[in-house]
Amino acid sequence: MNSRHLVRLFFSTLLIGGITAGIVGFLVRWDEFKPLFEAGDFVGILTTFIWLLGVGLIFSVISQMGFFAYLTIHRFGIGIFKNLWNAVQITIIGFVLFDLVYLRYIAFGEGGSLVPYIGLAGLLLAIGLVTAFIKMKQTNKHAFVPALFFMTVFTVLQWVPVLVENNQGWLYFMLWPLLVCNSYQLLSLHKINERSAKEIEQKRKNTSVEIKGNVSKA
Repeated sequence: MNSRHLVRLFFSTLLIGGITAGIVGFLVRWDEFKPLFEAGDFVGILTTFIWLLGVGLIFSVISQMGFFAYLTIHRFGIGIFKNLWNAVQITIIGFVLFDLVYLRYIAFGEGGSLVPYIGLAGLLLAIGLVTAFIKMKQTNKHAFVPALFFMTVFTVLQWVPVLVENNQGWLYFMLWPLLVCNSYQLLSLHKINERSAKEIEQKRKNTSVEIKGNVSKA
């Protein structure tokens, strides 16, 4: 991936994260912002949207840091575990989803129902499975487990700052921009790599033609 594509991916992900947070922020915290709409306070609505968008930019940066960390870890994992790497990833996915349910219930459940905690982990897993399936269809069957690993394990790691607070508004406010940004980067990477490879190949052909032309002139 050349620097031009890298910069484009950074800013497009940044924009997507900001807009998603701006929209989701109003939806998941509607009770808080509803008075602005009822009062017709357009300045307040715009100011709030800009604030939500700014927070979304931060979420996007967290997502991108996690994505490039994942790419590095994935290469190390292949090098260390080789053919066992997929099995290791599946095991880690299981532990992370179990902990997402169990540890949060122990910390915040207070003897209540376990269903909301299972539902949240199930939502994350479902979106991860759908994204991983799309990635597999676009590339190859070997991409499924790594994609699912990134969408579950790394999303949870990026989500930790609000998970430990257990504020419902912030919980979903951060989750959806992370999922959208993570999915976008994951599904864009192979396309960007293909374009970069084609550009490099085209440059090689152009250079070869120029060299041949210079030799023939000489």
